[in-house]
Amino acid sequence: MEGLLTSREYALLAASAADAKKGSDIIIQDVSELLQITDYFVVVTGQNARQVDSIQEAVEEKLTQEAGLKPISIEGLDGLDWVLMDFGSIIVHVFQPDIRDFYRLETLWGDAPIVDLSEAGIQEPVFSQRIQEFLER
Repeated sequence: MEGLLTSREYALLAASAADAKKGSDIIIQDVSELLQITDYFVVVTGQNARQVDSIQEAVEEKLTQEAGLKPISIEGLDGLDWVLMDFGSIIVHVFQPDIRDFYRLETLWGDAPIVDLSEAGIQEPVFSQRIQEFLER
């Protein structure tokens, strides 16, 4: 059923679902020119295991129900400090703050264009100082 929406639209839906669950530091990176395995990374922070779980459930539900896109795999549900959701054309990473700060995944692909979150209907995103500085580079 993949193909009903563009990869970008899937990423925007995932970001919107994460925002609805109060995810912070949401970044959508267009990695299509840098990687062959996926088009977009959606990177989100949840403040604790419960919120990480809530965010991943909301993302899966929204993409499945509204876009007909099911995950190929979901990793990290045991510890809930970093959940990786592989949907093929997009990969969603949901981190707890310390783990996100340690890996700084968004900086590994720092050359990738950042998608404006207003496209996902997110008007007032919440960013930590580190992520804000990354976005302002």
